[in-house]
Amino acid sequence: METPASPITWDDFAKLEIRVGTVIRAEVFKEARKPAYKITIDFGEYGIRKTSAQVTKLYSPDDLIGKQVTAVVNFPPRQIANFYSECLLLGSIGEENEITLLTTERPVKNGLRVG
Repeated sequence: METPASPITWDDFAKLEIRVGTVIRAEVFKEARKPAYKITIDFGEYGIRKTSAQVTKLYSPDDLIGKQVTAVVNFPPRQIANFYSECLLLGSIGEENEITLLTTERPVKNGLRVG
């Protein structure tokens, strides 16, 4: 069992821009060292952003299209192979490192903040 991380302040949490977006494109990331997808997400007024995600154990690219997901959108871009990831998808990590994406209970407007 993992030990909890050190406590953060409310101000630390408030710095995170966690937003809801809809996946509009997903494809196999052939150049990645570990199995992953290149995913494009529409965050409404916050724009369209791309990310790489190792969610291949539970999802196919077709499963992801149209799914509303949550992501941190205010990290700086990070280069992964020949690709720049512009946000961080959020999900829970299972016992076999399978990732279940955090989604909304019902459809909401793209770009809404999670808090």
